Amino acid sequence: MTRTGTRGLTGSALALALLLPSAMPAAATQSSLQPAGWDDQIRLSEAVDLNDDPHIVEITLEARVDTVTIAPGVDIDAWTYNGTIPGPLIRARVGDRVIVHYTNNLPRPSTVHWHGIRVPIEMDGVPGYSQPPVEVGGSFTYDFIVPDAGTFWCHPHVMSAAQVGFGLYGAFVVDDPEEDLGIADELVIVLSDIDADENGTLRSPDTGGSLGMVFGREGNWVLVNGRHQPSLTARSGAPQRWRIINAAKSRYFMLDLGPGHMFRKIGGDGGLTEYSEDHDFLLLGAGERADVLVTPTGDPGKSLMLRSALHDRGFGSTEYRDIEDLVPITVSDLPPYAAGPLPDTTRDITPYSTEGATAVDLTLTLTQDPRDRSFEYRINGQPGWTTTPVLAALGDVQLWTVENTTKWSHPLHLHGFFFLVLDEHDEPVRPLEWKDTVDIPFEKTRRLLVRFDERPGTWIFHCHILDHAEGGMLSAVQLGLPASAFTPLAVH
Repeated sequence: MTRTGTRGLTGSALALALLLPSAMPAAATQSSLQPAGWDDQIRLSEAVDLNDDPHIVEITLEARVDTVTIAPGVDIDAWTYNGTIPGPLIRARVGDRVIVHYTNNLPRPSTVHWHGIRVPIEMDGVPGYSQPPVEVGGSFTYDFIVPDAGTFWCHPHVMSAAQVGFGLYGAFVVDDPEEDLGIADELVIVLSDIDADENGTLRSPDTGGSLGMVFGREGNWVLVNGRHQPSLTARSGAPQRWRIINAAKSRYFMLDLGPGHMFRKIGGDGGLTEYSEDHDFLLLGAGERADVLVTPTGDPGKSLMLRSALHDRGFGSTEYRDIEDLVPITVSDLPPYAAGPLPDTTRDITPYSTEGATAVDLTLTLTQDPRDRSFEYRINGQPGWTTTPVLAALGDVQLWTVENTTKWSHPLHLHGFFFLVLDEHDEPVRPLEWKDTVDIPFEKTRRLLVRFDERPGTWIFHCHILDHAEGGMLSAVQLGLPASAFTPLAVH
């Protein structure tokens, strides 16, 4: 991993975000450099905007069981948004109002959580803390302003391990109208998996019992935008922008594009990073995102493969396992494009000061009941259904020390807020990056600096290996509310 040079681009502050004009980013006016149909197998469908107001994105989102084809001859009756895996791509601009008319036609109650988007508490999609569950046949209207540019996603927060595992998730991109990378060819790539037998029947979400929960269940079909190994055609030397989302309920992805190729990471969970940086491999834990530039190269007809290399996220995660082929890429017969170097990006990010920050210690543990040998994850000695919340006043800056004593890694996700990750010297990790999900490696400690703004409510945080959250690794921040107002719930 090496550091690139930098040159100025943009970084929209929240105070200005709501005043920005609504217009597609300048990059959208560029001409594609790729051959016709280059992304036919992989491009996501987009949600239909029903509102003529250029500052409002208004869509319908129906959760329903539908038949989807994940590979030739392999059909699955999956849980979907609008009949597809992933659901339709929602696209808006900074400052837009987004209205989602949601209907639940699943066989179980559900909600929609807007992962990474700083919404009001009433829109966060957590039953019991922000809204009632949407019952079978019921509906709910989500209505909020999107304050930040970036790559986000949505998924349910009822029986989340099962429902996400069955296919219920979608991508959400917020563009910055002031941003211009000069790269027209963009892909939104949603990585996931699904567990089904040879007949395409979804397997039970509780396979392996308590031991399955401890590891975190992974599907036997690895999917990219809802398909197993969808293909892509690329013009040699022509740059592409990939917005990558790890929507798997447990699986980590260690992305590799092969010798001679690298990922220029320009952004992550919360939009552009402080400066761009080149990576030979790109690691994404469950729930994390990355915004990268890539330049596939090779002779016409040459085949490349986007792969996921093995990554040790704990006991059993590398033993007797294979590298996963994700996207076969064929170099087109168009003349190679002489693009020159990829653009560098910068963004002004002002870190919070640790001086005066409230110290919060969080210890992640795994216990076993001697009576029935069942396992339970805990935060500070308590599972999610009996947890004591972290208390925070409006405007508080807190320094979280998260110690993972278990033998499995945990991508920790905080609802509603961004934070900075600190190094061993309590300095922000460079390049600065706003995060909402961070990997806490097994038997390691991470320190996080978070500021809570003027949105009071009960905001949960949990491991985004969703089996772990359901197994107890979930707690909450009680923001601007008395501790007496908190009631633990079995939410996931």
